[in-house]
This record gives sequence, structure tokens and C-alpha cells, in this order.
Amino acid sequence: MALGTAATASAYELRFDAGRICLDLLATTHPGERLDGLEPLRAWITGSGLVPPDTPLAHADAGWLVAFRELRGHVGQLVRSRSTPGVRNTPEIRSYGLALARVNDVARAAAPPAPRAVPGEDGYLVRELAGPPGCAALLAAVARDAVELLTDPVARAAVRECEGDNCPLVYLDTSRGRRRRWCSSEVCGNRERVARHRRRAALARA
Repeated sequence: MALGTAATASAYELRFDAGRICLDLLATTHPGERLDGLEPLRAWITGSGLVPPDTPLAHADAGWLVAFRELRGHVGQLVRSRSTPGVRNTPEIRSYGLALARVNDVARAAAPPAPRAVPGEDGYLVRELAGPPGCAALLAAVARDAVELLTDPVARAAVRECEGDNCPLVYLDTSRGRRRRWCSSEVCGNRERVARHRRRAALARA
């Protein structure tokens, strides 16, 4: 498969059902690296809602890819960690503190250009940015989303890890009664139902 084809295929497998932009970014690691090129990264930036549809992102380069992956690693560590900065000077606490400092540092950058309403081809108003978005500004939007999640006790308490086999994805459980078990009912949920059916069938045959 050609490199361009692989990148395009990866882009189609991006998911945006975790409930928060920062958690959607974490989902790009499973089941393999989804941000494996600039085209998937551009597709993720657009699909996540960071920029309006059809926003030109041709100026994105390999540095963007490195920066988004780096932020993803720091956010993932903070979201999944059960540690908090404290007096104890342990490797885990130090690592947590470094990730927290980096996310806070990224969040300080300027926001993306303001949106504006302009007439579309059909005459209806559409949204576009007043200027090309920079990498630092887009990263800041993701980092701020992570800061808001981590500092909101209600939202943080709703973060769940998928119960699917070998699925490390996390999501925001906003279901009634907080009963959501899987990152996706159609993906991991369906796999669990199929496995359950097979187990019942095997028991029946036995």
C-alpha cells in the first residue's frame, strides 16, 4: 500500500466519540498510531471541531505532528494517573508534575483566530476563521480543554476507561445513571455481545 493511501485510510478511522477534544486526541493511539502522517493530523484537527470544515491546513508540517503527539502523551498521563502533585519526591510524582507543567505551558498560548460568518456558495452563512490557525494556538485549545476537564470534579469523576478487552481508550460518561461501559457500543460493545453469544453457544453445545 502506498504511503498516501495508508495515511488516507488512517484518517477515515479517526474517532470523535470520547466526549471531549482532549480525550478524542488520546483515541488516536488505538489500536495503532492514527496520527501517522500530516493528512490524518489535518483530518483530526478538522474532525475534532478545532477549525471549521474546509479550513486550509496546507501549512501544517512535520513539527505539528511531533507537537500534537507530545501533548497527547502528557494529557494521557494526567488523565489516566491516580497521582497528584505532593510532597513525596517519587519518580511517579515527578513525571506527573512535568506533564502537568507542560500542559499548563501549552495552554498559555494565544487562541486560534476568531471565527467569522461569511456567505457560502448557496448564500447561507458559513463559519470560517479570520486567519490561518497556527500550531501553538490549536495545541493551546486542546490543552485548555484538558485543564478544564482535570479541574472540574464532576467531569473528572465521569471519565471512564473502556471495559472492552485490550481497549485502553477513555471517555466521558454522560449517560443516564453513568452506566456506559464501552468507548463505543458499535465497536467494543458489539465485540462483547458477539463474545457473549459465542460463549452461550459453546455452553449449549457442551
